[in-house]
Amino acid sequence: MVDEQRSRYLGDDQGAPPVPPPGGYHGARRMAPAPAAPAATETVQIDVPKTKANALGWVALVASILFTLILLGAMTGGGADPVYSVTVVVLQLVVVGVIIAALLTARGRMLGAIALAIALLFNVATVGAVGAVMASATGSYDGVKSEAQKHEEAYPGVKGTSNSEVLSQSSLEDVQANGEELMAEIRARLTDEFGYTWKQSGTPTTRPERNGYGGESLLQQYTSEQWTTVEPVRDNDRKREIASVIDEVLAERDMYALYPLNSSESGISNDMVAKLYGSADVEEQHTWEWYSDAYPDPLMLYVDAFDPSKDPTGAAQADREAKHQATGEPVEGVQLTIIARKVLSEKDRAEFEKRIGEYPGF
Repeated sequence: MVDEQRSRYLGDDQGAPPVPPPGGYHGARRMAPAPAAPAATETVQIDVPKTKANALGWVALVASILFTLILLGAMTGGGADPVYSVTVVVLQLVVVGVIIAALLTARGRMLGAIALAIALLFNVATVGAVGAVMASATGSYDGVKSEAQKHEEAYPGVKGTSNSEVLSQSSLEDVQANGEELMAEIRARLTDEFGYTWKQSGTPTTRPERNGYGGESLLQQYTSEQWTTVEPVRDNDRKREIASVIDEVLAERDMYALYPLNSSESGISNDMVAKLYGSADVEEQHTWEWYSDAYPDPLMLYVDAFDPSKDPTGAAQADREAKHQATGEPVEGVQLTIIARKVLSEKDRAEFEKRIGEYPGF
């Protein structure tokens, strides 16, 4: 059954909610109106034409790269000298000109800038400097020498020295033996005469002589060990007495008498004598020095009398103390040393004779 009462529409305040007052309820939430849809815009695509590099830009880049390879090859082959040659400098200027021309064009500017960066890194100045440093560090200059120069550099003798005299004079081994005998005899005589005792310092050394053509010869410079009196020798008259005894030994061996080097008679100025020995006046000097040889024999004897007490500045004392710390030799006393130059060792004689035949007229 249908309830007719319920099926009827109920108006007024019966059934439906009341109508809102004018203006709506107080504090009622209002929905913001939906934004209007934006107007459709039309996108316009502009085609920008691509700019291709011109031939000048490529020429500048290739030229810069090739020039860099040339520089590096020249440096590797011969150090700094080939890099600084006139030809290479002219090529550098040509490359710079091409790079500048490329930079002045719009289509070649990019490649020109790259070429310029390469040229700034690798140029005559930078590569040449690296080559010079490498040659100096390794001592290798062969790349810039002619065959004639290399031949001269290998000369086994010494420029200005007679090879026949080298072969006829005492060998290195003879000089060593004779020098040891000479110093032993001098020490024994001075010990017998004055009661001195001796201290050895240093060790015998040899080093190759330069040949005068940029290389090393087969000849040697020899320096013996040093023998020094343990006792100081400060009295000048005693120094002269010591020299007289040594002269007796030298005469027995057909050597020249001691020649004083600490005097202007040796050929050097008084100022230089004072600088080397403390004073131009022999009596005030802190060091006396003599020399003897048996020319043309290469053996040379040096005798030094160190007396730093005569130096008021204290410089000689400091120098001798430093020497004592380095070698152990006494600070004061009389010292003996043998030196020989341009001597040939017996073990090098055969090679010297063979190689010297390759240098006629030297």
